[in-house]
Amino acid sequence: MAVPPVSLSTRNKKHFLGVPAPLGYVAGVGRGATGFTTRSDIGPARDANDVSDDRHAPPTKRTKKKEEEEEDEEDLNDSNYDEFSGYGGSLFSKDPYDKDDEEADAIYEAIDKRMDEKRKEYREKRLREELERYRQERPKIQQQFSDLKRELVNVTEEEWKNVPEVGDARNRKQRNPRAEKFTPLPDSVLARNLGGETANSIDPSSGLASMMPGVATPGMLTPTGDLDLRKIGQARNTLMNVKLNQVSDSVEGQTVVDPKGYLTDLQSMIPTYGGDINDIKKARLLLKSVRETNPNHPPAWIASARLEEVTGKVQAARNLIMKGCEVNPTSEDLWLEAARLQPPDTAKAVIAQSVRHIPTSVRIWIKAADLETETKAKRRVYRKALEHIPNSVRLWKAAVELEEPEDARILLSRAVECCPTSVDLWLALARLETYDNARKVLNKARENIPTDRQIWTTAAKLEEANGNKHMVEKIIDRAISSLSANGVEINREHWFKEAMEAEKAGAVHTCQVIVKAIISFGVEEEDRKHTWMEDAETCAQQGALECARAVYAYALSTFPSKKSIWLRAAYFEKTYGTRESLESLLQRAVAHCPKSEVLWLMGAKSKWLAGDVPAARGILSLAFQANPNSEEIWLAAVKLESENSEYERARRLLAKARASAPTPRVMMKSAKLEWALDNLDAALLLLKEALEAFDDFPKLWLMKGQIEEQQGNLDKALETYNQAIKKCPNSIPLWRLLAQLEHRKGQVTKARSVLEKARLKNPKNAELWLEAIRNELKSGGVRDMANTLMAKALQECPTSGLLWAEAIFMEPRPQRKTKSVDALKKCEHDPHVLLAVSKLFWCEHKISKCRDWFNRTVKIDPDLGDAWAYFYKFELLNGTEEQQEDVKKRCIAAEPHHGENWCKVSKNIANWCLSIDQILVLVAKDLPIPI
Repeated sequence: MAVPPVSLSTRNKKHFLGVPAPLGYVAGVGRGATGFTTRSDIGPARDANDVSDDRHAPPTKRTKKKEEEEEDEEDLNDSNYDEFSGYGGSLFSKDPYDKDDEEADAIYEAIDKRMDEKRKEYREKRLREELERYRQERPKIQQQFSDLKRELVNVTEEEWKNVPEVGDARNRKQRNPRAEKFTPLPDSVLARNLGGETANSIDPSSGLASMMPGVATPGMLTPTGDLDLRKIGQARNTLMNVKLNQVSDSVEGQTVVDPKGYLTDLQSMIPTYGGDINDIKKARLLLKSVRETNPNHPPAWIASARLEEVTGKVQAARNLIMKGCEVNPTSEDLWLEAARLQPPDTAKAVIAQSVRHIPTSVRIWIKAADLETETKAKRRVYRKALEHIPNSVRLWKAAVELEEPEDARILLSRAVECCPTSVDLWLALARLETYDNARKVLNKARENIPTDRQIWTTAAKLEEANGNKHMVEKIIDRAISSLSANGVEINREHWFKEAMEAEKAGAVHTCQVIVKAIISFGVEEEDRKHTWMEDAETCAQQGALECARAVYAYALSTFPSKKSIWLRAAYFEKTYGTRESLESLLQRAVAHCPKSEVLWLMGAKSKWLAGDVPAARGILSLAFQANPNSEEIWLAAVKLESENSEYERARRLLAKARASAPTPRVMMKSAKLEWALDNLDAALLLLKEALEAFDDFPKLWLMKGQIEEQQGNLDKALETYNQAIKKCPNSIPLWRLLAQLEHRKGQVTKARSVLEKARLKNPKNAELWLEAIRNELKSGGVRDMANTLMAKALQECPTSGLLWAEAIFMEPRPQRKTKSVDALKKCEHDPHVLLAVSKLFWCEHKISKCRDWFNRTVKIDPDLGDAWAYFYKFELLNGTEEQQEDVKKRCIAAEPHHGENWCKVSKNIANWCLSIDQILVLVAKDLPIPI
């Protein structure tokens, strides 16, 4: 029952107002009134003796039964009366607790409960604080070692093995107090009990050597006569020797007399079974029942023997298994189990006995050979076995492996007579024979086994090895026709494996002939190109490069005008082949596909990288003839000349290109050449001419604005950028350059409005959000504004790795790890996030983890130049020279083009002639170390 709080306004209000009247209450009864009526009442007025109306319930009458019970409870007899204490009985027989008390208790309880709820929050808070303070003062053992537990992940396997075993730190007396207690027997006792002859030595075999020294043994001394102190001294010496022997022969607390015998017994001991003894008894009873019910069931005997072996009763196991061998003398499993359980010498006898019963068991003969230690004895066993089982391929192989080459050849010639259907034996014999004999052996093998392809492929490899390459194709063709005639299914996968095996064996021609013969087998005509390209990729992945070349060669001979096949073959040669093989392939490619610009350019680039610039020019001139107005070929020729410092030739080529093929890229390259040669006015004229024709090409506007910035005409550059964003509103670099220019001029608010306008034109663009965030950070304002922008940016672009990477390093150091986990959840395989995590590990000086994450980053996106630059700087500071060179080589092979820091250097017009490794060094030099 909750009691409402009392307010100030109702403090003077009477407590009984609004409360229902008690039972039997009559208004005015205290003043003598007994009730009254008005005119509205029906009926005559009541007398004073009338019963009150029903407005109040009458008081409950106690029933007669209750009154009688109360009278019965009080004993008013004279015998129960006492002058001092009155009538006897319990003082508390009547319960004084009535309804008013119950109501009051309920009210007090509600008040206490209400007050307790008010104090509950404070009490719980105080308890928590006291518990935390107690835990800090007296931490648990688990908490004390939590940091050490975390470091256990870095413990290597060698360190685990080198952890010393925890020994018993107590001294010897504490470990075994009884063994060390020794009370020497006084001479007087010995003299008193010495009545006759005494033993001056102790026989170790009598068992006295293992007794506790100092304990008297009955019958040890026989009283016969006078005191013999010499014999007492001899007894003392003998006891001392026993004591020393006990110490020297102690093995884990047990004492023995014969240490050699003890060690021998120790070797033959088997650990006892650690399970329940009742289970063992049940198992014994069950197995005994099985043996008695069906004694001819070998597994029952084997199971019984192994049960005894597990429980440590090896001799019982041996007895059981030998009894099983007597009952089942033709079971090779029983004999082999018996040989396993017996010692080596006895095992030989058991195997010899088993051979008499089962002379045709291959497994028993092999076991007999394994039991022999000398090679000569093994050979003798195998030859004896082959007399009984001449058609066992397993025995022949085992016997041949032990022989010398000449003896093995003789043995194999006999083996193929006994086992004419064994392919392995025929092939082994062919390998040991001369060329002519090997051909005869393989011909005989084909006659005996006409359904095996390995014999045919071995014959083909044999012919190739002896210079008869013209025979290889005939043999493979005959193999396929012969196998098909004998009902053998021609499986492409199996034959491809044969081709790969031939390549591994050095038979390249055989490999190519097999691929050529099998490549079209079972392939639909419309699926040929797709299937063959998959075959080539599979071969390349498995390292069978010659097989892949053979597939590409056959595909190109079938589809000579397919540009995609030529390109894939060219990329394969570029990756796995040599420059000569690539160039010869490209020469054939441009002959069949003269309109393919990519093939011409690959050929020219290959010659140029090899340093043969005239040959590259010649290829490009031929490409011009085949593609007279090709933009790609024009620009490739210009790049070739400009890279080799032939600027006048490049200018003339660009002038011809503008006259014959005036494209935006040609105009841009023309202006860029003049800009690179520091002819800024000529570059601006070319850009002005280009913008009149191609005003929607953003790179022309970018170059014009950057040249004007370089000249110091910031107002002109600003006007150029403002015109550009009207013509090219979707070009993000234009908006960024305009905002950066406004910021450099000190117009921070204007830069902010430019970026807001850019985001309206290009919603959900991470680069614009990032530029806005950096604009706030550079302006020196409140950092909260940048954080607010970052939150909005991540809401609009939740999977942008660029934004998450920036957000990680905007956090304070303790929160960066948590932010990186969130970033990895949102965009797990984004290279910018992986790069940020790598830098995070770099900040924490976790070198190996940092290197792993850098490798993962450049593997996911090798075109990101920033990742390569950070990786290279990391290796410069923390790696070896080999690791630095490895990163540089991999970067040169990847040829990256993107990345904010990378593009700042690579697209700087002053660095237009630099190579990739030079750009890498410059970018890494300017990068800050993450902190």
